[in-house]
Amino acid sequence: MKTLSIQGDRRLCTSHPLPMQWGEGRGEKPSTRDPRAGFTITEIMIASGIFSIVVVGTILSHVTGLKLCTITQTKLRATHSARAAVNRTREDIRSSTLVEVGNYIGANFFNVSSTNLRVGNAIQIHPTSNTNIWIRYYVDLSDQTLKRVANNPASFETVANFITNKFPFAAEDYAGSVLTSDQNNRVIRMTLEIYQWEFASLNRGGSNSFDYYRVQTRVARRAL
Repeated sequence: MKTLSIQGDRRLCTSHPLPMQWGEGRGEKPSTRDPRAGFTITEIMIASGIFSIVVVGTILSHVTGLKLCTITQTKLRATHSARAAVNRTREDIRSSTLVEVGNYIGANFFNVSSTNLRVGNAIQIHPTSNTNIWIRYYVDLSDQTLKRVANNPASFETVANFITNKFPFAAEDYAGSVLTSDQNNRVIRMTLEIYQWEFASLNRGGSNSFDYYRVQTRVARRAL
């Protein structure tokens, strides 16, 4: 009896099929890489570099956002305090019968007299025709605050902080010129210059530790 031998590729035999390499049936060169192999050092280094760039970018974005948030909060806090002080003073002036510009020295108010310019660190407001009742606003440079004091009813409060200008009040005419006399239709100009500490974590001597703001308004009495 003769034994029949089949010459050729064993993978053509349906009874013993062998796995084919990827692309082998299409005439492509089969891959020599072991499918069980891990990443190479080069691949790990590239992946680690990309991941590090993403992490550093995320951290920098977060730090920048925190810094902008701090700057915005500081500016909003300063402008809110200044505007609240301006609004408070404006309402007192509008509802008054007499407003005088002068200087607050010690615990007394001194009106600007004679022909001097009506500029000072304080104003005295009389809400009624009784001049014994008054409200005074003045700048105290010892603690850089704008204070409000009244005698009827008696009250004392600080309405703004970080004030740096010495003479925030002036009496002007309709054209914006500072008066040298007490005209009945004078306009009171109020200017607050604020130099506020911006970052609590920085040294006070640093050039970027403070920020400057300026708020100004002009107001006249309703009944002249």
